[in-house]
Amino acid sequence: MSRKMGEFRTLLFEEVEQHIGVVTMNRSDQLNAINLAMLEDFEELFHSLSQDDAIRVLVITGAGRGFSSGADLNDAVIHKDTDAFADPERFLKIVQERYASLILGMRKIPQPIIAAVNGPAAGGGFAMVLASDIRVASPEAYFVASFINIGLSGGELGCSYFLPRLVGLSHASDILYTGRKVRADEAERMGLVSKVVPREVLMEAALSYAKMMVSKSVGGLKLTKRVLEENLHASSLQSAVNLENRNQTVMVFSGEFFKLIQSFYKG
Repeated sequence: MSRKMGEFRTLLFEEVEQHIGVVTMNRSDQLNAINLAMLEDFEELFHSLSQDDAIRVLVITGAGRGFSSGADLNDAVIHKDTDAFADPERFLKIVQERYASLILGMRKIPQPIIAAVNGPAAGGGFAMVLASDIRVASPEAYFVASFINIGLSGGELGCSYFLPRLVGLSHASDILYTGRKVRADEAERMGLVSKVVPREVLMEAALSYAKMMVSKSVGGLKLTKRVLEENLHASSLQSAVNLENRNQTVMVFSGEFFKLIQSFYKG
């Protein structure tokens, strides 16, 4: 990594075990609200991760009592008297696209992402949870698509893309139209999170997934993330299978396949 733990302004990064990175949003006094500095830190982190195969899986969590309350409405960049609000075009460029780039960055990096949700995940924080590959939560966690509660549409930062695919259109409509809290137990029942565990073992649960994943090949992890991403919107079964065929052919000739199937051969 080009940056080590403590070198970011708003994030803490640590390789807690070989090939497993944990990034903690570290603005606990603001419930880890996302400001411009945090967006810049994530950009730097994602750039480093995209260049470095040493980290194969990334865990994202929040410091203190919550995951993230979303965009920091007190951040100077989105204050109503700033240049960002001069006209819609400037707002789109300076604010909307900048925040959306965080979600796009999560999907672009090759590492699968595990969200360890330790408390409230609202607005942009909720969007980050949805953009992760695997989600585990503590009982204190809850999820809020808060956009509609502040006069915006429920379609924000990829939520209208990810949420129906995760929980179905009916549940997604319920959550996005009402802006209500979805508690951890309900989130588990609807498939929004994979597992709910006590807060004190939340990171252990997240790392248990990560350890299983890093035992796989680097290419296998990367191409699995890509095939899931692409085939969410495949135009047909044939298109989906074509991509799978290409990926599997690449992996067969990667050098790992024949080594790893040795145990299946009879002596």
